[in-house]
Amino acid sequence: MLRSLWDDFVGLVFPRLCLACREPLVRGENHLCTGCRAELPYTDFHRLPPEQNPLSRRFWGRLPVRHTLSYLHFVRRGRVQNLLHELKYQGQRDVGTALGQLYAAELQAAGLAADFDLIVPVPLHPRKLAKRGYNQAAAFASGLSTGLQLPWNTTTLHRKADTKTQTRKNRAQRWANVATVFEVENSAAIVGQRILVVDDVLTTGATLEACAAALLAAGAAEVSLATIACA
Repeated sequence: MLRSLWDDFVGLVFPRLCLACREPLVRGENHLCTGCRAELPYTDFHRLPPEQNPLSRRFWGRLPVRHTLSYLHFVRRGRVQNLLHELKYQGQRDVGTALGQLYAAELQAAGLAADFDLIVPVPLHPRKLAKRGYNQAAAFASGLSTGLQLPWNTTTLHRKADTKTQTRKNRAQRWANVATVFEVENSAAIVGQRILVVDDVLTTGATLEACAAALLAAGAAEVSLATIACA
């Protein structure tokens, strides 16, 4: 009882805010308010067959990807951009974990958990990781791992070079920027594995394509892709 009263008092003085709309959260809400949970622009791509999935089409003829998934549509100056900004630039790694758990519940309900053996986040270069303090893709992978009850690690893929930002690059420039950046640390550990590669945002798909190509070349049985949002 006293703890509940204290929590209510703290909530009045220092209200917890929804990371999507910035409105105060009420008791029982974490990270996202009920309104945003209901109104976020979900893609529902996991409910579509690959031939009807617009994300899958981006990789046709370039890479044999089994599933191409994204939880939310990216909308500029909207709730999703707020969430990604908090995750990537404001130290709110719990946003990635929470969204991973929420999306995992959707993938479980769609029967997709059985299609993956291992979850691998797109790695940051050690220099960038040290500066930010965490990898936002790894936070998402952690949440997916908990919800899907699948292993994940940050040791499978290694980023050899600290590439320039992909912002304002076209697809060809993005591919040239990352084409030879990723390598597999221990090929024996992924041979025959069905790997789900995850990142925060899918735009042209160049980074995810480079990661998937490295994994397939190292002996992965198949690769699928998943992101928090897609542009």
